Amino acid sequence: MTIASHLVELRRKHEALSEMVEQEQRNPGSDALKIAELKKQKLRLKEEIARLSH
Repeated sequence: MTIASHLVELRRKHEALSEMVEQEQRNPGSDALKIAELKKQKLRLKEEIARLSH
């Protein structure tokens, strides 16, 4: 796998996590711990994307 294709996959996963976080936040009965974990995963992906981009 090339770095470029890996970055594309990471960005796709990051976008999917963003959508999941938004859906959970719109749900009045959502679990705050689940949202926090999704946000942590999203941040890890963002950091990995930034690291590979430079």
